[in-house]
Amino acid sequence: MVTTFLINTGINTILLGLTPIEKWEAARRFDADVVSERWFILAGIAAIIMLVVLFILISRKTWKKEQNITNQLFFDYANSKGLSQRECEILLDITIITKLKRSESIFTMVTAFDRGAAELIEESRAQHGVETAKSLSTELSVMREKLGFQKKTPVAKPKKPTSREIPAGKKLHVTRRKDGDVADIESTVLENNDIELTIELSVSLESGPGEQWRVRYYFGASVWEFETSVISCDDNILVLNHSDNVRFINRRRFVRVPVNRPTFIAHFPFAKTLSTNDENNIDNFGEGQDPANSTGDKWGPPEFVPANVTELAGPGLRIETPLEVKIGDRVLVVLQLNEEKSDDSDSQKDASKIPLRIVEDIGEVRHAKVIESGFSIAVELTGVNDSNVSELIRATNAALMKTKGKTRDVPEPATV
Repeated sequence: MVTTFLINTGINTILLGLTPIEKWEAARRFDADVVSERWFILAGIAAIIMLVVLFILISRKTWKKEQNITNQLFFDYANSKGLSQRECEILLDITIITKLKRSESIFTMVTAFDRGAAELIEESRAQHGVETAKSLSTELSVMREKLGFQKKTPVAKPKKPTSREIPAGKKLHVTRRKDGDVADIESTVLENNDIELTIELSVSLESGPGEQWRVRYYFGASVWEFETSVISCDDNILVLNHSDNVRFINRRRFVRVPVNRPTFIAHFPFAKTLSTNDENNIDNFGEGQDPANSTGDKWGPPEFVPANVTELAGPGLRIETPLEVKIGDRVLVVLQLNEEKSDDSDSQKDASKIPLRIVEDIGEVRHAKVIESGFSIAVELTGVNDSNVSELIRATNAALMKTKGKTRDVPEPATV
């Protein structure tokens, strides 16, 4: 309080000490200073406004430039993806719904596309009905595929076959493992469910629960082989456990076994051109005459020549023949499948009781080379089915046992 009193007293003393003229001059100088300061403030405000306007203009120009670049990128991406005008419009609507700052980002943002597509479908259903929404959903599915947003299904590993996949009615070959018995028994699948495999054997036998068996299922050009155990046995009806440990054996590889089997072979082309003389021979046949009895070299049934099978490998044969052939030729083969009779009198007596087994089929020459007696050719029998191949494999195995294992496992002649 004392300080304030002293200040006020000082000011009043100074003012009272001024003359009227001095007071007037002081008032005029105060007005001039106030006006100068006002103009300075106005100039500053004007400069700030101009800078703000200039900033807005530059920002708008930059935004338009960026927007043009964004739009150009959007349509470039759309063209590269093969989108139609309608699909571009839908995609732009999605970018608006998802509030993307750069529209071209939608081509790489799967999550944004899915979210925008879902909202767009809901909006369409609410405004235009279910049918319109379904149509839009279809369009969006097509767009997903074009944009590469479709869900990639993982590559499934090849499913390992199990014994549950063998259909009823198929033939199986089972081997009893007890006491080293290796004889195959042919059987037929009666029923196959998730619990057990029921087969009918070609012979009657006794087998206790838990006894081990080996099963082979010949499937096309392969063999499924697995070990199993017995659940029950009733005469020739055998019920087996399933196995998930199935071995896959490629049947394109066979044991090549040296043999000595007589055979006959003949050319068997699909078509051939006859010479003029051959055509005249056909026209000159009289009534009741058979063209097959003609002495012509080209017209008539296939002419067989004797040959010899030196190697047997399932449907693959190694044949020595005087017949000249080349790779790719079709031939007819008549093969004696049984083993030749031994010189031993007892063996001849036993062999005479076995009927002669003959195989006749079409073959294709896979390999040919010149030898001293003519040609050594590799022939693949092409007209065989699964059961035929199985029979040839059994014959090969039988020949293998005769040779006491003096063979090697190599590809069949068809792969040469």
